Amino acid sequence: MSSAAVQYARQNHTRFLDELKALLRIPSISTLPENKDDCRKAAETLRNELTRIGMENARLIESEGHPLVYADWLHAAGKPTVLIYGHYDVQPSDPLDEWLAPPFEPVERDGNLYARGAADDKGQVVAQIKALESLMAANGKLPINVRVLFEGEEEVGGETIANYVASKPADLKADFALVSDTELFAPGLPTLCVGLRGMIYTELEVRGAKTDLHSGMYGGAAPNPFVSLCQIIARLKDENEHILIPGFYDDVVPPSPEELAAWRSLPFDEEEYRKKEVGSRQLVGEPGLSVLERTWARPTLDVHGMPGGFTGAGAKTVIPAKAMAKVSMRLVPNMTPARAFELYQSYVQKIAPAGVDVEVRLIHAGDACIVAVNNRYIQAATHALHEVWGKDTVFIRSGGSIPIVGDFDRHLGLPSVMMGFGLPDDNIHAPNEKFNLKNFELGIESVIRFLEEVGS
Repeated sequence: MSSAAVQYARQNHTRFLDELKALLRIPSISTLPENKDDCRKAAETLRNELTRIGMENARLIESEGHPLVYADWLHAAGKPTVLIYGHYDVQPSDPLDEWLAPPFEPVERDGNLYARGAADDKGQVVAQIKALESLMAANGKLPINVRVLFEGEEEVGGETIANYVASKPADLKADFALVSDTELFAPGLPTLCVGLRGMIYTELEVRGAKTDLHSGMYGGAAPNPFVSLCQIIARLKDENEHILIPGFYDDVVPPSPEELAAWRSLPFDEEEYRKKEVGSRQLVGEPGLSVLERTWARPTLDVHGMPGGFTGAGAKTVIPAKAMAKVSMRLVPNMTPARAFELYQSYVQKIAPAGVDVEVRLIHAGDACIVAVNNRYIQAATHALHEVWGKDTVFIRSGGSIPIVGDFDRHLGLPSVMMGFGLPDDNIHAPNEKFNLKNFELGIESVIRFLEEVGS
């Protein structure tokens, strides 16, 4: 039988969706300076909403970056306290010409809501808030104590929230964290993520001559930083995607036989994944490993962009003075960002071609993590999800990184329940990002039932 809070959520679903659309219209792109005011507007919108639904002490926490949003309700004597986390910032929307509708004008189509940030993470943040609203409106109180902490820099490394969590543990005292920034393994299949890869994001800059040079006059004598950069990148991985940095795999711990067996039982078709999600002619990766092993339990190295030189229309025969690449590595549990960066930096300096200077800069980093599945909060989540979705919950890892989960564990001692409602094909970080409308509805109900389950 549905609780009064679930009934309230169902009766107010249309308004909930309209309020999500209003938040999605705010282009809160955290990496672009021109969108700084939009990020503040999104933060203020969330603060005002938390106040409206009955949360207390709702405020912005200022920093050099984008503000945090905090609120709490701490009147459930003797009950556990949850720290609810999400982020209001979004990725840039380029390339714009690939969107079927403008990225910040939400459109419903084929049972989905399309907009930048729909699944990552505004749709899931609003699902959390609407669960709290439904509980408050139906019962006049919450079943457990709640703290809310939303950030606006998740897409650019999360420096502000990491510093806050490390410096203010007493202000965030809780028993566990609820993170809704992950996905279901498959449509209709309730899923808890219990492992994340960590990461380091770096810039690799190669400098040659003191200024740009004419390739006719100096080609053959002056070093070309772009060529040197390409030579360095070519020596970071072999043709089987194996990373060539000495010692890089020393700390990798493989998944257990039980975990591998559970992954093999998941409804996953590699060919379907290749065609529908990736869309490439073939998949790549280390031989002898499944796609799930490669993406969940193995480290990776990727190049994201190579700005520099001449890229305009026509021709300009220039040898650029410098070239740069954005390079990241995903790390698995037991690997540390500090050691991975040290090994990478040392190797790059060693293989740098003659005639150029090379600088490796760390932009941001985050730890990998594994969450034990035998704690009471994971068990409560499993029961709640089964009730709402009518199926047994599956446990998965994610290839992505949520650095704050490691910070919650390290600084606050909190296990995280990663209960997300996106789908693998939601195009997060890509054109035509979407959030399934049914998942939005059931996500709200799942959070309601989870908090009720913990409170009971």
